[in-house]
Amino acid sequence: MKNCPNCNSEIEDNFEICWNCNYSLTENKIVEFEDPLEKKKDIDCLRCKVPLIFSGNFKFHEGTQFGVFGNLFEAFVNRESFDLYICPKCGKVEFFSPQIDT
Repeated sequence: MKNCPNCNSEIEDNFEICWNCNYSLTENKIVEFEDPLEKKKDIDCLRCKVPLIFSGNFKFHEGTQFGVFGNLFEAFVNRESFDLYICPKCGKVEFFSPQIDT
């Protein structure tokens, strides 16, 4: 075991990056990683011409729950997923199909 020079956390001998602060022992700096799940688009508001803010991916479903059997009938419900973007100036909300990596 060795200690991270940045945050003093214990690191396994075969690791080159600190698990706590992402400090790279080979590059002697903190490494920034991009989140592969974050799929933001650069979209401007059609009204205000300012960049929309990505609010997240939301899952919606069509149909009703049928009392006690609600969970059973959920298998037959149409489910959709959308990325939600909000204009910080006018409050306009826009939905987009999730970006699919090809």
